[in-house]
Amino acid sequence: PRSDCIAAEQLCLSDSICNATYRILEDCALAKTRFLPLDHDSRVRCLNAELDLGNSSLLHCKCHRRMKRQEHCLRIFWTVHASMTDGYFSLETSPYENPANEEHWKTDYNELAALLSGRDWSQLAGDATNPCLKATHVCNLSKKCVRLRTDYASICTKGAGSEDTCDRRKCHRGLRNFFEKVPEDFTRRILFCPCQDELCGERRRKTIVPDCSFQYNTKPNCLWLLDSCLEDHICKSRLADFQQNCQPADMSPDGCSQHNHAACLQAYMGMIGTPMTPNYISNSSVEVSLWCTCESSGNQKEKCDQILSMFESNKCL
Repeated sequence: PRSDCIAAEQLCLSDSICNATYRILEDCALAKTRFLPLDHDSRVRCLNAELDLGNSSLLHCKCHRRMKRQEHCLRIFWTVHASMTDGYFSLETSPYENPANEEHWKTDYNELAALLSGRDWSQLAGDATNPCLKATHVCNLSKKCVRLRTDYASICTKGAGSEDTCDRRKCHRGLRNFFEKVPEDFTRRILFCPCQDELCGERRRKTIVPDCSFQYNTKPNCLWLLDSCLEDHICKSRLADFQQNCQPADMSPDGCSQHNHAACLQAYMGMIGTPMTPNYISNSSVEVSLWCTCESSGNQKEKCDQILSMFESNKCL
């Protein structure tokens, strides 16, 4: 059975042969993250160590999106699978357990929405035609949802409108907390609320607090954004998950090669709060993008366009 990587690591460290092999892989992964060039013998040693793990539970372990010590679990996964990132950004497999295998908790979203509609909704909201506003009001009725939403909103709006810049790293952490710890019934409705007008679109776009989490003063190159992502275990893992679950396929009815549009939306939500945070690009459309450009990419223009098109023209997403 597939175990989580933290349990698999403990099992491995208690066995002297597995322990020695794992230590070699740790050195290999460290060299990779520091961009230290490995000579031929070192590369062979690293590949052999990975092969030596054979049927070890470490080789087949996964992590959960909402688990405690998630970063530790992901670090173990990429230590064991360091050779999979040799391609520029073709991360072959997601470190996350299939969403269908994860526990799904019961939520009180429908109960709270019914409670809300029992009140004079139009008086409360001021505009009964704004589904994004309604989703926010339902969130406000849930202690957990309103607490975590208030947390990230206050962190991400510090420094707005003044010369101070916001703390993007803290803002991203607050966003990840919200999307990981609040049930998807709430987060999905807040993020993907259907809009008919710009007022609603503005609220939807600002869910991600673009001034802090999404936009820089000038658009960086997308390759720089990708490099920032690959240096971060969480971002690299979410990107691998996104690539696996949002792989487009022309012949598929939902445009997804995995035939699971819901898993793609979940993987998209996982990108929020990472260096590659996507967002809606305007208040009047559902088009999303990364905040980056492919100008001045030189001979890597094709790779750069590929990164951008994963979000801008992805049929599955």
